[in-house]
Amino acid sequence: MEHKLKAFERLLIIMDELREQCPWDRKQTMESLRNLTIEETYELADAILNNDMDEVKEEIGDLLLHMVFYSKIGEEKNAFNVADALNAVCEKLINRHPHIYGDVQVEDEEEVKKNWEQLKLKEGKKSVLQGVPNSLPALVKAQRMQEKTAQVGFEWENKAQVWEKVEEEIGEFKESLGTEWTQEKKEEEFGDVLFSLVNYARFLNIDPETALEKTNRKFKRRFEFIEAKASKSLNEMSLEEMDALWEKAKLEE
Repeated sequence: MEHKLKAFERLLIIMDELREQCPWDRKQTMESLRNLTIEETYELADAILNNDMDEVKEEIGDLLLHMVFYSKIGEEKNAFNVADALNAVCEKLINRHPHIYGDVQVEDEEEVKKNWEQLKLKEGKKSVLQGVPNSLPALVKAQRMQEKTAQVGFEWENKAQVWEKVEEEIGEFKESLGTEWTQEKKEEEFGDVLFSLVNYARFLNIDPETALEKTNRKFKRRFEFIEAKASKSLNEMSLEEMDALWEKAKLEE
């Protein structure tokens, strides 16, 4: 534990020095760091999907630096410091784990999650959805909203019911493709299909964002194979010729 504390102390000292001595670091604000933090978060997400532990370690360090940077700016504004932030999350963890730090009994993970949402409402949250950021990617946001509302009982009983909903939404989307329907209506019905599929994935313990990203990467690999193996410009190739190379790419995988 001591070496971990020393490493964190070292980062705090370096942050203080950079904020005082480096022109770039002195210039930064919370607003200027925001997009960089989002970028670092996605880089960590990529490292996790790549199962590259060295890269994960590096990206965690980058994100920790950003958290320390925000805390330093907060301290300069006399708003909070890094100790305030750490103590706040410690208190939140203790309060939301009464089965560890209190006398509450729980049977499984699902009961822990339900208690978590109820405790947040008692803390003053007006909605179980309040903690879902508006800026989340839509696919992730759909999953998180469904997970949170499920913890207060707004949930299907079984996956068969969810699949029926998927088929219902697909039927409505097909119906909306008629010429009498507006583009806005088609978009709405397509969104309903996606939302219902996310819900079904949740019942199968499939993370839809991860599943789609793996398919994106698979598509990229196979299309780049076509580009590499093509004997002429893609613009000069027929769909049948490109599809033959696509099948070769699948076989090589």
